[in-house]
Amino acid sequence: MKTVFVLFDSLNRLALGAYGNKSIATPNFDRFAKKAVTFDNHYVGSLPCMPARRDMHTGRLNFTHRNWGPLEPFDESFARILSKNSVYTHLISDHLHYFENGGWGYANAFDSWDFIRGQEYDALKVMVRPPIERLKEKFDPRHYPMDGIPLNGAVTRGNSDKKSYKRLQGAITEENLLTEQDFPTAKCFSKVFEFLDNNRMEDDWFVQLECFDPHEPFVAPERFKAAYDTGYNGKILNWPLYEKNTNSPEEIAVIRGNYAALVAMCDEYFGKLLDYFDQHSLWSDTSLILTTDHGFLLSEHDWWAKNRMPYYEEISHIPLMIWHPSCAKQSGRRRKGLSQTTDLMPTFLEFHGCRIPNSATGKSLMPMLQEDKSHRTAAVFGMFAGPVGVTDGKFAYYRYPDDLTAGNLHIYTLMPSHMIDHFNELELKSSELFPPFNFTKGISTLRMKIDPRNTQVGQDGDTLEDCQTVLYDIENDPNQTRPINETVAEKQLIELVALEFARHDAPLELYKHFDLRKPDA
Repeated sequence: MKTVFVLFDSLNRLALGAYGNKSIATPNFDRFAKKAVTFDNHYVGSLPCMPARRDMHTGRLNFTHRNWGPLEPFDESFARILSKNSVYTHLISDHLHYFENGGWGYANAFDSWDFIRGQEYDALKVMVRPPIERLKEKFDPRHYPMDGIPLNGAVTRGNSDKKSYKRLQGAITEENLLTEQDFPTAKCFSKVFEFLDNNRMEDDWFVQLECFDPHEPFVAPERFKAAYDTGYNGKILNWPLYEKNTNSPEEIAVIRGNYAALVAMCDEYFGKLLDYFDQHSLWSDTSLILTTDHGFLLSEHDWWAKNRMPYYEEISHIPLMIWHPSCAKQSGRRRKGLSQTTDLMPTFLEFHGCRIPNSATGKSLMPMLQEDKSHRTAAVFGMFAGPVGVTDGKFAYYRYPDDLTAGNLHIYTLMPSHMIDHFNELELKSSELFPPFNFTKGISTLRMKIDPRNTQVGQDGDTLEDCQTVLYDIENDPNQTRPINETVAEKQLIELVALEFARHDAPLELYKHFDLRKPDA
């Protein structure tokens, strides 16, 4: 068996024609939907980027125990399991976070990897003294705040405001994307074709093609931007902060246009992969999976991005399409049953005939490829120290704690690293050994008090808004414009959250945090 797993970042389900979009041309994503089995009710698990990938690797939710961080020593990664079972694994990615403190272990789980430079704030071109004043004239300060950067001398991460430094590096990179072949997505696809040219005649391999696009900043080649040009003549707006919308309708249109252009680029390059499958008859012996880690708000609900608001459908409800040669008769079929990110790991393992470890709480989607029958009654999702969300397919419920400081929570880990930094002194001084959980292989963990400044929830903002428990009938109100009061449904969903916490051996404090009753053993 051979598998190509294509993972885009921040690919909004509603940006694809196959899921109802009519404003962005996605002929190749739609073409694949006619070939594959399309999952209509696929949801995230842990949020945002690296927590979602840990879910994919381990087949279980991890936001119940820690925030953004590395793979843990006790984690059972699908890539390692495949490798131990003589399935060669390879990662192709331009995802910068794999090579920061909080991304350790993910790339290393594969037998080999290719890392493509230049996404987000990755320094594609190193400039000790960048032309800050000139860049300020070109890039809108609302998306590229640079006031926290010294105007004289070398500009370093240590002497600059964190946000300003990152946005500066992004601006420098954008100016150095001179041809389409310079763009990371083009380079990622070039690498996958190189892999396939060398290995398509072999058996027993798994390649993960992971493109950071269409994650912000929304930077695409001019030929894609031209199709979504709004005539806007202001400074560059393509990297919205994670905050409430304050933009004019004209500005919203240009930001959405920049996102659309990037989605169109992803679609075209994905089409090149479909062409390769056609040309080399890979459909007969190679599975192909397409999905994302989470969605993105483009001013819907009056919000930009993710993290600080309820995890509306635009964020939590994501695309998934799967082709497997043994399910060719199911081409073009759709599945209404619930599925979730944690189901990917056991699916990959079953594709390659590997045993699924007991630590995985997700279930293989192979049976759903054959018939529309889900093993799930609900999908529970969330972000450490943020709200917890749950859906049963009819309702979506977002439950917030009374205390948004996360002052009563602990992190349970053996890898004390945040996104780009180690745990601070206060966090480390609070550490104590804690007895094993049911998934840590008899290994105790370190329990530490969380510094609220180190949660992902407050990223880019100083205050949290719209942070109230809310229930929606997504069957009759898919755009979530009308919160409802439905006591029976809310009670049932609360019970489902508590059951999922119990399945993941969540610490007792998490039940208290969300005012939940722990189910009886």
